[in-house]
Amino acid sequence: MFKHCVFVKFNPSVSETERQKIYSQLEALREQLSGWLGFVAGANITTEVGMDKGYNGGFIIDFADEAALQAYQDNATHKQIAAQLVAAAQGGVEGIMVFDMHLA
Repeated sequence: MFKHCVFVKFNPSVSETERQKIYSQLEALREQLSGWLGFVAGANITTEVGMDKGYNGGFIIDFADEAALQAYQDNATHKQIAAQLVAAAQGGVEGIMVFDMHLA
């Protein structure tokens, strides 16, 4: 299994409604892709002072295998949603961190 973790430094001007719309669009991709196992998204609520590094939201998608993750990354709709996410992040791409993890 692969965990695709994306952490975002949303611009303060991006409302919770706008964030949820992006998350909902991402979750809807489940219908287009095989090997999609799960999705969670939301706000960073850590109480560890200074440990958030400004990342105030994000999501994690579980994929069955590397091929499923690659299909997601290559998907045209995903790329459109990713562009929205970049536009919503502080500093564009600089405000997004992606962490993919392979679990054996």
